[in-house]
Amino acid sequence: MSNGQTIIIRGNMTKTILAVLAHPDDESFGLGGTLALYARRGYDTYLACATRGEAGTVDEESLRGFKDTASLRSAELDCAASHLGLKDVIYLGYRDSGMPGSDDNKHPEAQINHPLDEVAGRVVKVIRELKPDVVLTFDPIGGYKHPDHIHIHKATVLAFEKANDASFHPEAGAPFQPRVLYFQVFPRWFLKVMTRVMPIFGKDPAKWGRNGDINLKELADVDFPVHVRLDIRSVAEIKQEAGACHSSQGGGQMRRGLMGFVTRVFGEHEDYMRAWPPVDGNFKRLGDLFDGI
Repeated sequence: MSNGQTIIIRGNMTKTILAVLAHPDDESFGLGGTLALYARRGYDTYLACATRGEAGTVDEESLRGFKDTASLRSAELDCAASHLGLKDVIYLGYRDSGMPGSDDNKHPEAQINHPLDEVAGRVVKVIRELKPDVVLTFDPIGGYKHPDHIHIHKATVLAFEKANDASFHPEAGAPFQPRVLYFQVFPRWFLKVMTRVMPIFGKDPAKWGRNGDINLKELADVDFPVHVRLDIRSVAEIKQEAGACHSSQGGGQMRRGLMGFVTRVFGEHEDYMRAWPPVDGNFKRLGDLFDGI
């Protein structure tokens, strides 16, 4: 899909960003501001989504008109992608593995039950076809320790490392090396604020999320460096609209309630750790994904 923006050219190549994520809604609830910001600037932005969110909890009303959860969540992602200005969404063809300990973990098509090398091969194919300058994915704990997030993180790291190696999945296309790899990270100060504020509103920070299966206290103890901080205020409304597309996942509540209150009070930005090229100790925080590369 084209976003109708003027294309920015560097030499003979359009600047391109590829986000590799796990489920429909990861793009809007996570780095949607980043995708919207660069799409509006005229960059080519793409999403590779490992699954169709089959294990997501969906009520019967939301499913009306859809044959199953996967078709519903795919339609929601199409809606979000249109708002964010994505050029295309590429599905990697795996099944949602669900949260740790769920029955979905045992499904033979679950993403986590496929070898890392195989998943990385599918990511490499996308990289070699799209030739992105920048690749984005989850941090090493997958944001909130979802098995699929961690698995696709590892596969993306391997794919990035091997994308220029002709011997790695040669059937996936000619070698190509992206310029930089970033992990989106959640600022721990934000999570710590949430763990202190939630009890005031009668909420348990150890049971956060739609299904109460995310422990914010545990996540707040894991800290990653922030190398790039993007100001997304100019596209906050676009991100909100994209998130609202995921109504079956509570998308319409993104800027309401406690989470919306804390976000509005402490500012709107998205943070990244640069995984490659390596960062030395004198690195100064940047405000753009293309700075210094």
